[in-house]
Amino acid sequence: MLRTGIERLKLSHFKYEYPRELIAKYPADPRDSSRMMVVNRAKGTIEHRHFHEIGDYFSEGDILVVNDTKVFPARLRGKKEKTGAEIEVFLLRELNSQSRLWDVIVDPARKIRIGNKLFFSNGLAAEVIDNTTSRGRTIRFDCDGDNELLYRMIDEEGITPLPPYIRREVEAADVARYQTIFAEHRGAVAAPTAGLHFTPRLVNELIEKGIQVVPITLHVGLGTFSYVGVEDLTKHRMNSEYYSVPEVTADSVNRALDSSVNNVTICGTTVVRAVETSLTVSRHLKAKSGWTDKFIYPPYEFAVTERLITNFHMPASTLMMLTAAFTGYELLKEAYEVAIKEEYRLFSFGDAMLII
Repeated sequence: MLRTGIERLKLSHFKYEYPRELIAKYPADPRDSSRMMVVNRAKGTIEHRHFHEIGDYFSEGDILVVNDTKVFPARLRGKKEKTGAEIEVFLLRELNSQSRLWDVIVDPARKIRIGNKLFFSNGLAAEVIDNTTSRGRTIRFDCDGDNELLYRMIDEEGITPLPPYIRREVEAADVARYQTIFAEHRGAVAAPTAGLHFTPRLVNELIEKGIQVVPITLHVGLGTFSYVGVEDLTKHRMNSEYYSVPEVTADSVNRALDSSVNNVTICGTTVVRAVETSLTVSRHLKAKSGWTDKFIYPPYEFAVTERLITNFHMPASTLMMLTAAFTGYELLKEAYEVAIKEEYRLFSFGDAMLII
């Protein structure tokens, strides 16, 4: 497991071993029946509950902040012009809607060069116009019609972008499985997985209890899951992701922050990055839209995040590092050891942690 007795946390401190059979291939059914480990930072205790019991940890007037980004089917499979070679295009983000430019990852990258034309089975076509990284490309879609038609064609052709560690074929039901009930604004290539545990019934129970559920948007890109290739964490750079904090969310959160009784619970590491990016001089939440490349790792002083809902994350991931910054490294180490011993289900479709 994670090593202890350290002065400065490095990449290797976040590596741990886990049984592959603990990787969840499917979400719990119903979603809120997933297990929930409750980690109390002040007491240093660990409790075992189920997610549908999360209301026991909320009081009237508390705030729950969720991510309302919507996953689109970002994985396209097609062929190169002339050679007919099979290729895969993973859509990362739209760069320019008028020019229909997209930032993508291609595979096999060595066969896809500037000027190549790519064709997909439903008539969708694109041309490679730039190299961005060893596997990254900029492509321009060729589509007769407006952008809504292009999006529909991508939806028809695209495959739900399940994480690669879920080793099974993508199924039709994954379109709904890999989407939170809060999803509204299209733009994510990965689900904000802490939100996957919520059901309409559970949210209604929270609202009836007087909890205010408010949204932010952060379009999850591969930057969130990018490999950390340096031992010194200060040298890692995150890719930017678009976020938006609406006025109603900022006002609600700030009222709770100024209250002596109400708590702000953040649902997911993506929401943490958005709210900890968008701060006023007085370290309150600011209504704002923009791009964030914020990388949170220990030590870090949180301004808005008072409690956190999250999943169990991949070893050496930026998600795990952010969670360690909030929980405390030693307590998180213990929590992961307990999770493996108690056979919690891991990663995107896995069980939850509530850190209070």
